[in-house]
Amino acid sequence: MDATSEDQVTSSFAAPPPLEPPRLRRPERRQTFLEPVNLDERLPADHRARLVWAVVEQLDLHAFEEPLVNRGETPGRPAIDPAVLVALWLYGTIENVGSARRLARLCDEHDAYRWLCGRVSVNHHTLSDFRVRHEVALDDLFTQLLTALVAQDLVTVERLSQDGLRVRASAGAGSFRRRETLERLQTAARAHVERVKGELAQADETTPRQKAARQRAAAEKLARVERALAVLPELEAIKQHATGKPSRQRAARVSTTDAEARRMKLPGGAIQPAYNVQFGTDVASRAIVAVDVVNTGSDAQQSAPLRQQAERRTGRRVREHLFDGGYVNKDLIGAAEVRGVAIYAPLPKNRAGQPCTVACHDSPGVAAWRRRMAAPEGQKIYHQRAATAETVNAETRTYRGLGSFGVRGLRKVRCVALWAALAYNLVHFGAQLLTT
Repeated sequence: MDATSEDQVTSSFAAPPPLEPPRLRRPERRQTFLEPVNLDERLPADHRARLVWAVVEQLDLHAFEEPLVNRGETPGRPAIDPAVLVALWLYGTIENVGSARRLARLCDEHDAYRWLCGRVSVNHHTLSDFRVRHEVALDDLFTQLLTALVAQDLVTVERLSQDGLRVRASAGAGSFRRRETLERLQTAARAHVERVKGELAQADETTPRQKAARQRAAAEKLARVERALAVLPELEAIKQHATGKPSRQRAARVSTTDAEARRMKLPGGAIQPAYNVQFGTDVASRAIVAVDVVNTGSDAQQSAPLRQQAERRTGRRVREHLFDGGYVNKDLIGAAEVRGVAIYAPLPKNRAGQPCTVACHDSPGVAAWRRRMAAPEGQKIYHQRAATAETVNAETRTYRGLGSFGVRGLRKVRCVALWAALAYNLVHFGAQLLTT
């Protein structure tokens, strides 16, 4: 092979020339630019937030406006339209947002919440206060929605299903204390308040805001202990009535975190601080027609109040009432039967484990209930209870913010339960509400 051929072979296996650097689009975060934003165009026409706002616009919100003080030419910043706050909490509850801080962040970051705000700025303090401050107005709002559904014959309430939902309270399991411990904590908390006042009076480097925060924290701790001592006599009376005499081993205890929370057995079997949320559901439509929250784990006394609430809200008579064995109370069943309400609840079992269809000293109403539940038709109707009440409980617990309570006190907890019921009805009947 000559030299020329060798050069050609060598050149065919030579390395390719080096590549030039690639052209890349790199982020530029320091340049200022104007971006035209139309909130209405950014939200799809069929988005659920639009449905929420359309329903809220049809509601009477005067009860939320009455406490507002900035009116006419009165000095002060204009208040946020209650319709905006109602819509935010309704949509937030629908999306299982139960934190005011998270809701405030979403109002800055998420198009749906930004659309509902419509450039109205909100903070978590305003959202948190609004959520639990208007119990009466929320109750009226719930009735307004039910009235609209009843007007279209979507809700009849002829057959009512009831069940309780025990929801974890915002209190620690170890926060329950007996009287002796509470009195000792009260003395220590009072001394702490005085000590903080003295320390802050001599502190020169502490800002006024820091001083106010420390004083507020000390005062709130004392207030929680005093609230626990205030409700303790009621619990002691209940325990003494049940046992006949005071008992050191079973002495009444109250939580220093949430004095109105009570220890209850939760679905998983654990005994934790909780509240008992009661829902009444219309079997035909599966709409929630009654809501209540109690701080007792027993359901035995809860059937009549919820049935009366459903009748008051809807203006209709309950003809049949379905509930489980925890609600069985012969006196209440007999009274309901006298009023023309047919009760469907499981019969208690005898020593042989069989349903007790006959018992001595039964009133006519209780005897009618026993006969009804012994018949196959009665059992068939009773089976509708689980298909309605249990699904409502599951949805509100999983998707409507009732997994656990982030607020304390029976009044605030009731407000959260009302928001959950409002969101549930709005999800299932929002389109029908727009046609009223």
